[in-house]
Amino acid sequence: MPDEPVIIFDKVNKWFGDFHVLRDIDLDVSRGEKIVICGPSGSGKSTLIRCINRLEEHQKGKIIVDGIELTDDLKNIDSIRSEVGMVFQSFNLFPHISVLENLVIGQHLVRRMPKADAEEVAMTYLERVKIADQADKFPGQLSGGQQQRVAIARSLCMKPRIMLFDEVTSALDPEMVKEVLDVMIDLAREGMTMLVVTHEMGFAREVADRVMFMDEGQIIEENKPGPFFDAPRSDRAKLFLSQILRQ
Repeated sequence: MPDEPVIIFDKVNKWFGDFHVLRDIDLDVSRGEKIVICGPSGSGKSTLIRCINRLEEHQKGKIIVDGIELTDDLKNIDSIRSEVGMVFQSFNLFPHISVLENLVIGQHLVRRMPKADAEEVAMTYLERVKIADQADKFPGQLSGGQQQRVAIARSLCMKPRIMLFDEVTSALDPEMVKEVLDVMIDLAREGMTMLVVTHEMGFAREVADRVMFMDEGQIIEENKPGPFFDAPRSDRAKLFLSQILRQ
């Protein structure tokens, strides 16, 4: 028997007031799968992944993460959030404490880990993202690419089974994008389950098991990277790719 999907969307709908932002989303994600989600601004990409850890609440349908259905049950929400890491476009680091302390605080408060042990874990992940030499600096002393790598390391410290990336390179200068994508590529190669909202189509070609194209709150098309980029089926995907690949 194949493994049960680690993430299941079953006819998921969400509204912001009268705006129907997600429309009958059906999606199964296998453990270890890497999915890139692309589409025009306002298509529902970020909302979809933010529903996975209940940063956004869906109003209709079912979302099941690692066997737990997302409902209003706060215990279930906490259980899921402990298994799902998320990295945002904005780095969301605490500016008044050091890089090392940014990585320690969650482990200490949420995982109840002794501070010395948390610091050891933190340094391991700072080394992994090639930024251990910046541990004693404050976030504001780092470049944007360095701060985003710190944000990724902070999520990894919590030992998530699933990682969500929400346009994590879109606020970076072009020369900083590669250093962040390199960290994400390494994670993908290690088998992390990943959902990535991005316009970095080179990353999608290299890493994704599937590429999903969204528009107007729906998954319009999904396919393996080769067929998606070389022969998109929908006119909307063709137009999107013609515009983004020209940039």
